[in-house]
Amino acid sequence: MCWDDRVSERKPYPSDLSDEQWALIEPVLTAWKAAHPSVSGHQGTYTMREIVNAILYQGRTGVQWEYLPHDLPPKSATYYYFAKWRDDGTAQVICDLLRWYLRESKGRKADPSLVVLDTQSVHAAAGVPAATTGTDAAKKVPGRKRGLATDTFGLVIAAVVLAASAHDNTAGTALLDRVAAQTGGSVTKALADQGFKNTVVAHGATLGIDVEIVERNRADTGFVPQPTRWIVEQTYGTLMLHRRLVRDYEHRPATSESRVYWAMTDVMARRLTRAPAPSWRST
Repeated sequence: MCWDDRVSERKPYPSDLSDEQWALIEPVLTAWKAAHPSVSGHQGTYTMREIVNAILYQGRTGVQWEYLPHDLPPKSATYYYFAKWRDDGTAQVICDLLRWYLRESKGRKADPSLVVLDTQSVHAAAGVPAATTGTDAAKKVPGRKRGLATDTFGLVIAAVVLAASAHDNTAGTALLDRVAAQTGGSVTKALADQGFKNTVVAHGATLGIDVEIVERNRADTGFVPQPTRWIVEQTYGTLMLHRRLVRDYEHRPATSESRVYWAMTDVMARRLTRAPAPSWRST
């Protein structure tokens, strides 16, 4: 039985792209495939749609490469494309494209003028190289630090992954550099929590971005969400529905960053097509 026949017969997984969702992504990957022809002229055994389905399945379920279901493309093919799209920026291009579509569907400009910065420390799995991990002294978390810059809808503009021992300033300056590069200078304001210091404020000024450190009201007791700045925390919560992100399993920080972009691609494709997201409890 050829692969196309297997695809047509297999039962869909909840993480699979619908026809509408694939239509959002397909032009980018069709163009990519045309720009990267095989030397032998072979078109490949697996369709680009099934490769993306395998990437999304792994991101959603958290399975190891070797445990991908037999009716999805195997590790050899899936990882080949995942790594290619990580290294040449295609994964982020797809994420950016869907973000532009989603913002414009809400009557906003493609790129924002304000971003929100925050970091999250997550445990690293056994086998993750010690050279790329550390311990967050404040949160007592050994592993890696994930930094995000989002717009006010919680859509990811930039992601950076460092050792958890890295100071928030290091993550903040890296995020600001990426935000400036990704948005062409449209961002003029950034909100950050008290973990970020004057170093980030000063670096933002060199990029034309006014960084405001949002301080907690001393009169507040317990957990009190801070308006606007809290949206990035909601994004972290959404990303946690993708089990591959609950813990950092990746050998390379760049791979961890790519996982964030694929998770947001999944989130935005569903929002654009008004498809319900499968709950964690049902998968």
